[in-house]
Amino acid sequence: MKNVSLVLQGAQMLFVAFGALVLMPLLTGLDTNVALFTAGIGTLIFQIITKRQIPIFLASSFAFIAPIMYGVQTWGIPSTMGGLMAAGCVYVVLATLVKVRGDGFIKRLLPPVVVGPVIIVIGLGLAPTAVNMALGRSGDGSIILVEQSTALFISLSALLSTIAVAIFAKGILKLMPILAGIIVGYSLSLGFGIVDFTPVINASWIAMPNFVAPEFNWYAIAFMIPVAIAPAVEHIGDILAISNVTGKDYLKKPGLHRTLAGDGVATIAASAFGGPPNTTYSEVTGAVTLTKNFNPVVMTWTAVTAIILAFVGKLGAMMLTIPVPVMGGIMCLLFGSIAAVGLNALIKNQVDLNEPRNLCIVGVTLVFGIGGMAFGIGSFSLSGISLCGIVAIVMNLLLPMPKQPES
Repeated sequence: MKNVSLVLQGAQMLFVAFGALVLMPLLTGLDTNVALFTAGIGTLIFQIITKRQIPIFLASSFAFIAPIMYGVQTWGIPSTMGGLMAAGCVYVVLATLVKVRGDGFIKRLLPPVVVGPVIIVIGLGLAPTAVNMALGRSGDGSIILVEQSTALFISLSALLSTIAVAIFAKGILKLMPILAGIIVGYSLSLGFGIVDFTPVINASWIAMPNFVAPEFNWYAIAFMIPVAIAPAVEHIGDILAISNVTGKDYLKKPGLHRTLAGDGVATIAASAFGGPPNTTYSEVTGAVTLTKNFNPVVMTWTAVTAIILAFVGKLGAMMLTIPVPVMGGIMCLLFGSIAAVGLNALIKNQVDLNEPRNLCIVGVTLVFGIGGMAFGIGSFSLSGISLCGIVAIVMNLLLPMPKQPES
C-alpha cells in the first residue's frame, strides 16, 4: 500500500506541473511528448547526481522560451538543441567553479544588478508575441488565425481564469493556475467551434515521441550560452526555497555544485533528445509545501509517470489542438510575471538605482535587450538576450564600485 501511495502522489505532482510543462513546447514549436520524456529523464538524472536527497521535479524552463523561439526560426530545431546543450554545459562549468572556489564566486559574477535586468528582458521581449496571439494572430502578427473579437473573448477568459485561480483558489488548486486557464480557454474554444480534432483522430494511442538529434552551429551556441545566466541564478533561488520548506540546507548537502551539475546534465540530456532545457519547478515545490511530503522517492514516480505518458500519442496530439488565443491569454500573464521576477530581484536586494554605476548597467541592459540592439563582426552577430547578458556582466566587471563613505 505504501508503494501505491507513493505512485499516486507522484502522479499528483506531475498533474500540478502539467500545464506549465506542456505550455513551453507548445509556444516554441517543440514536441510536447518529448518534453514529457525529457522532464522525466532529467529529473532522474538530477536525482542520481544529487544522491536522491532533494524532493524536486525538473521540467521545461520558461526562461528559454524567447531564445528557443528565435533559435527555431533562425537555425531550426536541431541547431537550437545544439545551442541548448552548450547552455547546459555552462551549468556544469559553474558547478565546477562552485566546487573549487565556493558559491561566493557566482554572487560576484552574477549579482542582482546583472541578473535583474536580464530576467526583465526575457519577459518583456516576448510581450508583442503574447498580445498578437491573444488577438488571434500568429506570433509575428502577420497571419490572422481566429477572428479578433472571438479571440479576445477567449484569451481574456483564459487570462482572468488563470489570475483568479492564482489569487483565490485554495489548496492544491492554487498551484495549477496555468492548467485552469487552459481548461477554461479550451472549453470556450469548443463552444466557438475553433478546435480542430484532426491531429487527435490521426494520432496513434501508442507512439514514439518525435525525438530530434542536435546539430552544432557556432552561431546558435554563441547565442544560447549567455541565456543560461538567468536560469542558473533562478536555480539557486529554487534550491533555497525547497531548503526552507524541508528544513534542510541543500546548498551544503548534497551541495550547490551537485544541484547545478544535476540541472546542467539534465538540460544536456533533454536537448540531446530534442526537448526543452530543464529547470527546478516552483509549482512542485509549492505542492511539497502543501502536502508536507518531503520524500524524494515521490519525485522518482513523478518522473516515471512523465516518461510513460510521453509514449501516449493521442495526448501529444490533443495538446496541439489548443487554439492560439488560449495560449496568448496565459502568455500575457506569464511573460509579465517573468519580468516581475527580475524587478523583484532588484527590489529585494535593494539595488540602489540612484547610484550611477547601477543605473548605467540596468539602463543599457534593458534598452539593448528590449530594443533589439545587435553587434556584428563579419557574418557573426549578437543580439537580444545573449547580447544584453554579456553587456551586463562586462559592465559589472569593468565599472568601478562606488566608494564607501568614510565612517
